[in-house]
Amino acid sequence: MRVQNSFRLDRLCRRLVWLASLCMACIAAQAQVAIEAVTGSVQGGVEVVKIDLSQPLKAAPVGFSIQTPARIALDFTDVISTVGRSSFDVNQGNLKSVSVVQAGTRTRVVLNLKQYVAYKMQIQGKSLLVLLDPVVGTAAVAGAKVFAENNSRDTLPLRDLDFRRGADASGRVVVGLPNDQVGVDIRQQGQTLVVEFMKSTLPEGLSRRLDVTDFGTPVKTVTAFQSGDRVRVVIEPQGQWVHSAYQSDSQFVVEVKPVKVDSSKLSQGPGYSGQKLSLNFQNIEVRSLLQVIADFTNFNVITSDSVNGAITLRLQDVPWDQALDIILQSKGLGMRKVGNVLWVAPKDEITAKEKLDLESAAAIQNLEPLRTQSFQMNYTKAAEVAAQLTASGGGSAPGATSRLLSPRGSAISEARTNQLFVTDTAAKLEQVQQLITKLDIPVRQVMIEARIVEASDTFGKSLGVKLGGADLRTQQGGTGGYALGGGNSVAFGATYSDAVASSGAGGTVGLSNNFVNLPAIGQNGYSPATFALSIFSSAANRFLNLEISALEADGKGKVVSSPRVVTADQIKALIEQGTELPYQVASSSGATSIAFRKANLKLEVTPQITPEGNIILTLDVNKDTVGQSTAAGFAINTKHIQTQVLVENGGTVVIGGIFEMTESDSETKVPLLGDLPGVGNLFKSRSRIANKQEMLVFITPKVIADKAAR
Repeated sequence: MRVQNSFRLDRLCRRLVWLASLCMACIAAQAQVAIEAVTGSVQGGVEVVKIDLSQPLKAAPVGFSIQTPARIALDFTDVISTVGRSSFDVNQGNLKSVSVVQAGTRTRVVLNLKQYVAYKMQIQGKSLLVLLDPVVGTAAVAGAKVFAENNSRDTLPLRDLDFRRGADASGRVVVGLPNDQVGVDIRQQGQTLVVEFMKSTLPEGLSRRLDVTDFGTPVKTVTAFQSGDRVRVVIEPQGQWVHSAYQSDSQFVVEVKPVKVDSSKLSQGPGYSGQKLSLNFQNIEVRSLLQVIADFTNFNVITSDSVNGAITLRLQDVPWDQALDIILQSKGLGMRKVGNVLWVAPKDEITAKEKLDLESAAAIQNLEPLRTQSFQMNYTKAAEVAAQLTASGGGSAPGATSRLLSPRGSAISEARTNQLFVTDTAAKLEQVQQLITKLDIPVRQVMIEARIVEASDTFGKSLGVKLGGADLRTQQGGTGGYALGGGNSVAFGATYSDAVASSGAGGTVGLSNNFVNLPAIGQNGYSPATFALSIFSSAANRFLNLEISALEADGKGKVVSSPRVVTADQIKALIEQGTELPYQVASSSGATSIAFRKANLKLEVTPQITPEGNIILTLDVNKDTVGQSTAAGFAINTKHIQTQVLVENGGTVVIGGIFEMTESDSETKVPLLGDLPGVGNLFKSRSRIANKQEMLVFITPKVIADKAAR
């Protein structure tokens, strides 16, 4: 019985605690500000979105806008939603629908618009009024971007107007405003940009036209002048360009960037690719601004405690990554991204943190235990890999090294089994394993075939004559040679002697004199053919001798040399064949010795296989032959080609050639007599030579397919 009473008492206490908690939650809910309704209407021609709350707001919520799709997002801190639904359609004016999303103690109201417009917020009792600007196309100028409205009735002068060149060849027009409340209107008119500063004056020293063509940016001129109660700055760019404008505190910047055309991209741009947004804040905390960007990009942002300060920022249709870059640069902050987490801190703090991490990692590496692992080399020599792992670099700093192993690591090679033993930390051994996997592979081989073709075509023709006479009167009363018979005779023969012999004269032919001696010239080492005619008179004992010589030589020749060699990729190969010629060499002491010089056919080549399968050849081709003999030894006829060429696999290319042609036409004659028509041919000699020589060098490389590669 006591047990049952105790159980009932315990259950009653639990119910009382639950009721008390529920009452406290209701009281807290009643005390917390809540969004009760969101409605849209048109008041005096202005579209108004009214957000009703349970209690008046102390300050306007943080908001930002998106151009595509057109949205306005308002973040209410410590505000809950009692609307009852997260999304509902309005379809009135420019407002399509409204979304209300609660996350913890924060509620976001998203206004989905039909067309992007600027907006303003006003607190009116327990309601927040969002005033939407008219849709561009009627009263507003197309392309205009109004950054702010100056509610002050006083006109203030601008402080400065300057032009600067950016790091990426962009042009920056920097305007110093009197304060951060100056209204700015920027719009594009044709090929120019017009920036108007409302309720401002331009000092006399700043009213000018700047020619900035020499800066090498898209901007040609910048013109500033007074227009009523506004200062108008006209920027005239050239070429293809895009522009952006932003304001940081009291400095307004218009940046014009060139559009770099990249054929590999579907769309062109200046470099930022984030979704565009618009921000308009007055003295907002940097930490709160970073939170707005984090909510827009769905990134997790970790902000350092040393990040503080406020900023006045006005951005219109700017990619969010560019907006974040502007904020970080204006406050000297840096960023590191890991996955979808952004860490924002001062640049010095980030540098110190990274330096500390590297020092800690180095200290841990010095304390990590060592391991020994063996690697079997299949295609590479273990000694070469060990030398590469432990090679010291030639850095300028003392103790500089390029070795892959740590200072405590070592590598030993064993030549008999071609194994490599490495002692180092586990991380370094993993790197060595990856390196060996890439190095210890079969090297592709290349067969290089060269064809050296030498062709010659020679032609020579020569025609000459000998004309002379003989007198036998000195042999009067002498030998039987005197009795030559009676009458006159004509004899023929190959030479003078043959012609005299055929005439029947006996013994020697007496005194002979060639008063025209212009025989034909021999060709290719052969003497010309001759034909002789002798006319003599037995009564007068006198002879008239005529010898005609002629020779024609025609020759064709072709020499083909075809050396070929097989070598590995990027390994030099050499093949040669020929003769070594001895010659004497005298020293300074007078002693002589025998040295040899080569007259050979040589092919020296280094192939390199490209990733596309083509082959780069570094060639050195010699074709030497033994020339004529001189007093110092034999001369060497040299033909030499040295070049580098890119050839497709299996293709043939002519890497060089030499063509020689020799033509000569000569005539030798007796003056006056050789010019006589017809008879003048007996007093002249003609010769003609036409020689042609040509050499061509063909190269054909071919990659040898191996089984491992297949």
